[in-house]
Amino acid sequence: MAIKFDALDELLDDALELPINGTTYRIPSPSAEDGLKVQRITTLAARLMAGGEAIDTTLLDDDQERDLLQLCLGQVFDELRADGVSWSQLRHAGLTAMFWIVSGVGTAEQYWKAAGDPSQLAPNRAERRAKAKKNGSAAASATKRRGSTSGTSGRKATGKSRKAATT
Repeated sequence: MAIKFDALDELLDDALELPINGTTYRIPSPSAEDGLKVQRITTLAARLMAGGEAIDTTLLDDDQERDLLQLCLGQVFDELRADGVSWSQLRHAGLTAMFWIVSGVGTAEQYWKAAGDPSQLAPNRAERRAKAKKNGSAAASATKRRGSTSGTSGRKATGKSRKAATT
């Protein structure tokens, strides 16, 4: 017997909404072909960013970078340009869309909120250790001590045996 799933178009919201200068731009999911292109182009960049390193856009010339942003933003690329957004806003929106395409909405939201600052995405070693230490000590202090398993309760014996007490 086959298992029937819900229709995928009812489960997925195939768009990303980004507020820029008081306007919310709805970026549709790219076609399968364009999505695969973006995936191929950006796999290395996404790995670098997830590790807290800045994306080296010098790997792409100006035309290639524009083409990548246009692939990621679809028709919104032209809308943003027509609305006169700055280069940094256009680039940030395009890279956010790239992370959405490549890694999903969670990664895109992280990138968006970090305003493109990779140091905001991967905390440094000292912060990670401090957080781990804080979490470890808090868990230890909240843990109750285990009761004795030696069979003694700490009370004085009454001198009666168990057998005598039950008869």
